[in-house]
Amino acid sequence: MYKKLSEKGYIGRLKLKNRVVMTAMGVSLAGSNGEASDDIIRYYEERAKGGCGLIITEVTRIDDETGVGTSSQLSVTQAKNIPQLQRLVDTVHKYGTKIFFQLHHPGRQTSSTLLDGRQIVAPSPIMCKMMQEMPRELSTKECETLRDAFIRGAVFTQMAGADGVELHAAHGYLLNEFLSPYTNHRTDQYGGNEDNRLRFLREIITGIRNVCGPHFPISVRLSADEFVEGGLRLENTLKIASELESCGIDALNISTGIYESMNTIVEPGSYAQGWKKKYAKAVKEQVSIPVIAVNNIKEPAIAESLLEENVCDFIGLGRSLLADSDWVNKALSGHEEEIRKCIGCLYCFEGLGQGKHIACSVNARLGREREYDDYKKDGNQQIVAVVGGGPSGMEAARVLAERDYKVVLFEQKEQLGGTLNIADKPLLKEKITRFTDSMVAQLHQKNVDIRCGVENALEEIKVLDPAGVFLAFGASPIVPRSIPGITKANVIKAEDILTGEVKVSGNVAVIGSGMTGCETAEFLAEVGCKVTLVEMQSQIGPGIYPPVLMDLMQRFQAYVPEILVNHRLEEVTETGIRLTETTSNTSLEKPVDYIVLALGVAPNGAIVDAFEAAFDNVHVIGDASKAGKILHAIADGFGQAYVFES
Repeated sequence: MYKKLSEKGYIGRLKLKNRVVMTAMGVSLAGSNGEASDDIIRYYEERAKGGCGLIITEVTRIDDETGVGTSSQLSVTQAKNIPQLQRLVDTVHKYGTKIFFQLHHPGRQTSSTLLDGRQIVAPSPIMCKMMQEMPRELSTKECETLRDAFIRGAVFTQMAGADGVELHAAHGYLLNEFLSPYTNHRTDQYGGNEDNRLRFLREIITGIRNVCGPHFPISVRLSADEFVEGGLRLENTLKIASELESCGIDALNISTGIYESMNTIVEPGSYAQGWKKKYAKAVKEQVSIPVIAVNNIKEPAIAESLLEENVCDFIGLGRSLLADSDWVNKALSGHEEEIRKCIGCLYCFEGLGQGKHIACSVNARLGREREYDDYKKDGNQQIVAVVGGGPSGMEAARVLAERDYKVVLFEQKEQLGGTLNIADKPLLKEKITRFTDSMVAQLHQKNVDIRCGVENALEEIKVLDPAGVFLAFGASPIVPRSIPGITKANVIKAEDILTGEVKVSGNVAVIGSGMTGCETAEFLAEVGCKVTLVEMQSQIGPGIYPPVLMDLMQRFQAYVPEILVNHRLEEVTETGIRLTETTSNTSLEKPVDYIVLALGVAPNGAIVDAFEAAFDNVHVIGDASKAGKILHAIADGFGQAYVFES
């Protein structure tokens, strides 16, 4: 279906079976000693089996003293790493997929806690505003030692059978720090002017060429624009790209940003697909070597269009391959509607930042591929009923169908989706809709019996005499009945605003600034309401991943809302609301026309009791068990269906 995506291509003399490259993403699945563990081998195997032409590994450290970027990171620092790297390479090669190792040093964008308390290092002692740790400046001798470490790392990967290497000179890491006038204020041969700032990377490339030979592919990843004052801009990067081509590299991998402009590296869901294509296109027009480029791609049609427009030679996919390891196979075989779409929630990176291994809101198997090895096909067409067509219910139904159960899915509304049909209503949330559509398509592909518009499923299920029942009917919005006036007609649930069931105007107070509250506040501001956002805690957005909150609040602040933190709702009055400022215990009367509640949700215990009284094998999943995010709903539905016994 997608002619350009399926075309073979070359990086140097290396032939790739298609134009899809899995770009590097840290996953923290390696062993604590840096070896390629069985878990990380299986993780990459899934993406190779899924059809990628080239896989570029996660950031792979070249130095154990100052170069640790994550807690369980691949390493090429010692010869003893080679056997397990070889196993990884051989596993990926089984599927006709090629593999590069991305050689990396974090520079100032790491933490001393990962370095056993040692001070972090950088070309110059300039603090990263995100990491908030002052690095010490590398001596000239230390620069030379690290240069040699990159070269040695390339040798080890070649010995392991790798098809090439990529030098990570993007995203604000060490090689990028040498290139940029924002982070390189050195006065020795590695700083002071453009040529000297490029010297460190140039010497690494020359060294790899000398020891690995003229035909061992070298890719360099660059941030085309750092999006910080005084940093690299596109015009600077074009010069660097030309210089690197003259050094004899085989490909450029174009991205954007550094940690201080993080949302341009790993975009929240509000960013459009292909938003940064102008950067890759400019580089491609500057050089004659192949250009790989990431562009926040979720859908094959967008990827194909970028190739048709000569934006790049190879499509770089990141999080899309976390959400669905089979993305390429589905795209190229005409089953793109079944691709499980990344929603841009950034949980994959939020978890890594908390010291965990990689995980995904929409793919419960990510990082646990070996644990969830394959579906037991032991259902023998026994009937299992699933009540509730939200994310947890749909995921449980899919997994049970994979296991050869005959699944009947009941949904009270006229369409599947549950809370996803609310989550996709705020501004710029169309990725949620596409994710919902892909889940529904997967259910149809698995021949799940879907029955929508069923008010009382209990009696229908009794007739089925099922081997098991999964309850995934979600939860209800919290309305604190103890607050005087809370039942007044002008008090509305946020969900009713987002779905359009209720429309309001004038002055509106939104109570609660979790994700639903913030998105509802922005939604109301967009339609012309004067919004006051009220939060009982000391900061807006409790529980929201900071980059996502920053993205949302930058848009919301443009409407000049009133934001009140440390304020608790005490009463809904005849003219508005009465609040208590929690730090001073003072009272505030505020006139508003409408009050919108966004205080979370709570499970419906009474419904569970009725089903448990009627059936023996009942499993409560998702929000029906414990209110949580999409991540928790999908993981619970998947996990319980995976281990279900009839």
